[in-house]
Amino acid sequence: MRFRTRTAPRTAAALAVLLGLLVPLLGLAAPAQAAPSGFRVQSGRLLEASGNDFVMRGVNHAHTWYPDRISTLSHIKAKGANTVRVVLASGDRWPRNSAADVANVVGQCKQNRLICVLEVHDTTGYGDQSSAITLSRAADYWISVKSALTGQEKYVIVNIGNEPYGNSNHTRWTADTKAAVQKLRSAGFNHTLMVDAPNWGQDWAFTMRDNAASVFAADPDRNTVFSVHMYGVFNAAAKVNDYLNRFVAAKLPLVVGEFGHNHSDGNPDEDAILAAAQRLRLGYLGWSWSGNSSDVRYLDLVTNFDPNRLTSWGRRLFNGTNGIVATAKEASVFSASVTSTNPAVSRLHH
Repeated sequence: MRFRTRTAPRTAAALAVLLGLLVPLLGLAAPAQAAPSGFRVQSGRLLEASGNDFVMRGVNHAHTWYPDRISTLSHIKAKGANTVRVVLASGDRWPRNSAADVANVVGQCKQNRLICVLEVHDTTGYGDQSSAITLSRAADYWISVKSALTGQEKYVIVNIGNEPYGNSNHTRWTADTKAAVQKLRSAGFNHTLMVDAPNWGQDWAFTMRDNAASVFAADPDRNTVFSVHMYGVFNAAAKVNDYLNRFVAAKLPLVVGEFGHNHSDGNPDEDAILAAAQRLRLGYLGWSWSGNSSDVRYLDLVTNFDPNRLTSWGRRLFNGTNGIVATAKEASVFSASVTSTNPAVSRLHH
């Protein structure tokens, strides 16, 4: 917020004195933030570097557990997605993804014209899971692979940590999230940052919802996006709409970073999630392409990583009403160097 002084000096001498006092103070002021070179948040919307509004339409892919399935990215693109959220690991809970590996993932996303949301999964359920790590530790991981991310701000969004609190001590989410964001900014990260909700991502206690404004304000770049995961807690259209509407009304940027059509904790209303996201122009990323453990295999979008074997969930997400094929629009950064008459490009803009 900018404040303007309305006092007017009565004489030129008074003006000179005033300026003499102000100039040293102005010299001590912090330099203005440089204009973002990539994604940025403005008035609650996620914008590309070009200024175009960007709405995520995509899926999650468990890269860290299936590093040999890098061709999955081309299959996800072929199904019409404009974004992929990629599971990485810090090495604390699962084998670490190196800077070289992260750089390769980013390169493959760019080659396949996908915006890349990268997340550290080792934070999952902190407080409930003894092996889970803190958001501060996740920030340390990002700093360790910074070389793979610098200069990729137009293509990459950094999702600091997956579901960073379970249900224990979840009120600590607010302070810990602010600190992690500031740690990354102090380390020179200029990317749009994404932060997941506590309560295993579902925010049933509304900690993220009720503190999002203060978290956003704590980011010196004002470039943070919030992510809620919608499973059994969001089992009715009224719950879905109320949650999403509140963020939009507050002009706070939100995406549905994970959701499914079924879950052990209840039956999410996927039709309501898809409809509300389309109505409000909010991004969504379905969980997940393939490779889920046997107890949640119903969340696989394709069977055994085969893009020709969509499951019922896959058919719903990709081809159903308000699904990816009907609503996804490729990021404009990928068409900046080609003409709009290119038929391959025009086919990708729905």
